[in-house]
Amino acid sequence: MRITYYGQSCFLFETAGKKVLVDPFITPNELAKHIDVNAIHPDFILVSHGHADHTADLVDIATRTGALVICSYEIMVWLNGKGVTNVHPMNLGGQRTFDFGKLKMVFAAHSNSLPDGTYGGTAAGFIIETEDKVFYYAGDTALMQEMKLFGDMYRFTAAFFPIGDNFTMGLEDAIIASKFIKCDTIVGMHYDTFGYIKIDKEEARTKFANAGLQLKLIDIGAEISL
Repeated sequence: MRITYYGQSCFLFETAGKKVLVDPFITPNELAKHIDVNAIHPDFILVSHGHADHTADLVDIATRTGALVICSYEIMVWLNGKGVTNVHPMNLGGQRTFDFGKLKMVFAAHSNSLPDGTYGGTAAGFIIETEDKVFYYAGDTALMQEMKLFGDMYRFTAAFFPIGDNFTMGLEDAIIASKFIKCDTIVGMHYDTFGYIKIDKEEARTKFANAGLQLKLIDIGAEISL
C-alpha cells in the first residue's frame, strides 16, 4: 500500500488500483498550504467523524471527484443536505467489501458533531484488509480496552494512531495501544496542527523505540509504502 500524508489525520491510501482518502482536512491547515487539493482525485473517501479538522474539504472533494463517501448514517444525511449523494452509510461493527478491500467500522472513544453542530453519530475508526495486509486507522480516540480485542482478531501490518494528546491519545497511551493490538509499526497522526497538540518529534520516536516500536512521522505531502 502506498500512503501519502496531507497533515492532521488526512491520508491517501493507494491499493488494488484504487485511491482512498481519509478525513480530508487540508485547505485550512497552515502546515499543508503547499498541497494542491484540486490535484487529489480519490475513488473513495472515508470519514471517521464529523469534526471540522476531519471534514473541512469533504464536500468540495466529494462534489468535484464523485468519490464514494463511506461514513456514519448521520454524516450521510448531512452530506445529502449538501448535495453529496454518492454515500455509503455504515455503523459500528459492520463490514463491507469494496474495490480496495474489506472495511470494518469500529468504535473510537471520542465525541462527534458536524461543523454546523448537529449530531454526527458515533466516532469511528476503520480496519482495512487488503489481499496481504491489514491496517488499523484508529481515528480520534482515547486508549480503550476494545484494542485488546482487535489485537486478538487481526494481525496488523501497521496502525495509524493519534499521538498529539489533549483531544486524543498521547504518546504514552499510544504505546500501550500498540501493545494492545500487537503491532510494532505505528504511523502518527493528529499532532502539531494546533498549539494544543504540538509534540517533540524526536522525543516521540525515542519513546516508541524504547518500547520496541517503530513510529513513522511522515512529512506533509510525502509518501511511504507499507
